[in-house]
Amino acid sequence: MRALIQRVSSASVSIDGENIGGIAVGLVVLLGVGEGDSSEDARYLVDKTINLRIFPDNDGRFDRSLLDISGGLLVVSQFTLYADTRKGRRPSFTEAALPEVANQLYESTIELFNDSCDNVITGRFSEHMVVDIQNDGPVTIMLDSADRLKPRNQ
Repeated sequence: MRALIQRVSSASVSIDGENIGGIAVGLVVLLGVGEGDSSEDARYLVDKTINLRIFPDNDGRFDRSLLDISGGLLVVSQFTLYADTRKGRRPSFTEAALPEVANQLYESTIELFNDSCDNVITGRFSEHMVVDIQNDGPVTIMLDSADRLKPRNQ
């Protein structure tokens, strides 16, 4: 699974001109499910996301997590995080999970976020959405659950 995380001062999501939810200070998580991803990948990304220390402390250093600040979380499905642009000019999405598999893992990931956070807002899987993001910093971080299997450089 891949998550593009943005620290925001506010964010909202709309479908067909209707605002379906928003958050104040917190994180926007654009979440992509890849072929072969599992619940282990979801648990890894949820834990990493909510505990990432990317909010400033009193000295302005990154030392607080989403949980520390009681921030909001806006999660939106984003299969395009699996775009392969190595050949040609049209991206290929063959590494993204099939929609029925991706939706199931997306929904279970939302449940994990809900178990960990109080203020979780979501988009709707497979819908065309307009996401309004007020990126704070800007701070944008990419997480890939496959990285948990790679050794750290010594």
